[in-house]
Amino acid sequence: MSIQVEFSKLMAGINDNHPGMARNPMNNRRKFLQKTLVLSSGALLMPTMMHGFTKVDSKKIPVNGHLWVYASKFPPNWDAYPDLEKVFADMSYAGLDGVELMESILRHEDSVKRLKKYSKKYKIAVSGSSYGVGLAMWDASQYQKIADDLAIVIPRLAKVGGKTFGVSVGEADHLKTESELDAQAKILKELMKICADHGIEPNLHNHTYEVKNDLHDLKGTLARIPEIKLGPDLNWLIRAGVDPVEFINTYGKQIVYLHIRDQYDNGEWTEYLGQGDTDFNRIAKALEAQGFNGQVAIELAFPGEFTPVNPLKEDWKMSREFIRETFGW
Repeated sequence: MSIQVEFSKLMAGINDNHPGMARNPMNNRRKFLQKTLVLSSGALLMPTMMHGFTKVDSKKIPVNGHLWVYASKFPPNWDAYPDLEKVFADMSYAGLDGVELMESILRHEDSVKRLKKYSKKYKIAVSGSSYGVGLAMWDASQYQKIADDLAIVIPRLAKVGGKTFGVSVGEADHLKTESELDAQAKILKELMKICADHGIEPNLHNHTYEVKNDLHDLKGTLARIPEIKLGPDLNWLIRAGVDPVEFINTYGKQIVYLHIRDQYDNGEWTEYLGQGDTDFNRIAKALEAQGFNGQVAIELAFPGEFTPVNPLKEDWKMSREFIRETFGW
């Protein structure tokens, strides 16, 4: 008998002039409460019982938004500080869990105050930040400059509740040498230490250069720091000629973060997720098989001179819904 039918019968019995109700109202009230508790417990189980009809999330994967599409309007430093409130308003409207910053935001003296204000106003967290624009971690001469910068941005990120730090190591115009990879690993170890001191989890965030040439750059880092976590950008993998499913199958246990973007077969980026030709269903199956339980960020990016059809907040909202429907997050 269904829970709904049983509950209807119970309510009908309450409303009848049952002889026992008049003789012992407290006893009947007790029975009513007991039966109601049982039925309420059953109702809580209904999502599981109805699994065939409604997709049920087995785990909570935070789905954030990376602010690149706003920052892309501000070359050469890619600093979206003038649009910061719009970033929070749009992503909150779309139902995202958090905002992933870029380090340029955190270099502003009043960034902590503003970030806390917008996070509270729009009821959306700062999930973390990406890091590494314009830096060359492989250049030993930049070690102190980068270490000093990290000592500024990481504590500020911690003050606004950020928990993730996606690191790009910087592109060289050649295959990095062993000594350059050593220098890169040295500053990464310093970065990891500062992150650990502030309760933040770093991850290696790739563009194409880290994963081209049979993953030369990435493998060089992993050979020196095998314990470092990964935060691959799935679209950059594709654009570097790397199968994202093969990458997930190989490194899945180290992946704690993902950047997700879509593109058409001709390589042009889409306005929102789900428009393009990326095989996200295959990617979703690979992540599930690996037991992925980290965080993800939708990262919208538009081709040069592209004019979006929709307001950005609607592109975020449609992208968020696509993630829910495709990945179950």
